[in-house]
Amino acid sequence: MLEKLKQKLGKNETKWEELEITIEVNPGTITEAKLEQYKEVGINRISLGLQSTKDALLKQIGRIHNYQEFLEAYSMIKKVGFENINVDLMIGLPNQTIQDIKHTLEEIKRLEPQHISVYSLIVEENTKMEKLLSEGVLQLPEEEKERQMYWYVKNTLELAGYEHYEISNFAKNGKTSKHNTNCWEQKEYIGLGATAHSYLKGIRFSNSAFPEKGQWDFKEKKIEERQTLEEKKKEYMLLGLRKIKGVSIQKFKEKYLDNPIFLFREEIAKLVDEGLLEIDGDWIRLTKKGLDFANLVWEQFV
Repeated sequence: MLEKLKQKLGKNETKWEELEITIEVNPGTITEAKLEQYKEVGINRISLGLQSTKDALLKQIGRIHNYQEFLEAYSMIKKVGFENINVDLMIGLPNQTIQDIKHTLEEIKRLEPQHISVYSLIVEENTKMEKLLSEGVLQLPEEEKERQMYWYVKNTLELAGYEHYEISNFAKNGKTSKHNTNCWEQKEYIGLGATAHSYLKGIRFSNSAFPEKGQWDFKEKKIEERQTLEEKKKEYMLLGLRKIKGVSIQKFKEKYLDNPIFLFREEIAKLVDEGLLEIDGDWIRLTKKGLDFANLVWEQFV
């Protein structure tokens, strides 16, 4: 698909070396031959899902790889010549301890990936994990313990030279994720391929899971959401408040010809009073307390 895309966009003299083209790979299935193919067609960023260096935790959450396989995959990625690597980690896993987090961070810092994403576990309905939790076989850490994990991760990675630029993401040397940053700034994007999602003109849609043979565009689309202007403004706030810098008042004015301080005066006043938001010059952002209770902030703009 990427080769076809390059052929079409090549007519517009696209500068491929300036693009960020990411592919997510699984440590349990990736091969050196696949990596070489990815590099040949222009992919220049790899996202590798580790989650934890503890094999018992990986098995518990259903991952098909162990830590040694992750290390082998990471070594292959470096050998093939990729210089922009993201590693996904998770906190809040059942039976996970601060010592587990410490070990994982020490190991990953040693590898020096350019980007690290750290997410809390989300338990999906009707899954094996939900069943084990409901039966009491597994138990999630208490909320306060999970917040301790989060702040330990934040402080450790910042001391190691990573910029905490979004609530779950850390980057070195300006290697912030371009695509994710564009999403948090509510910019449009087109998804190509089966089940890929797009966002254009306030409409979110997904491609068919079984496109016609040879079809890789978004002609067969399923509308997921049609946003009103009010919904777009609220979403801009919600997405922008994921960023550590927060929402620029001036950029909001330029985009929507409205002052968010006035438009959302009740929501912002409430959140400021509760110590969850602060206004600093041109920026509306989460406080330290707001980072811990970000879901309460985002709920105001749903």
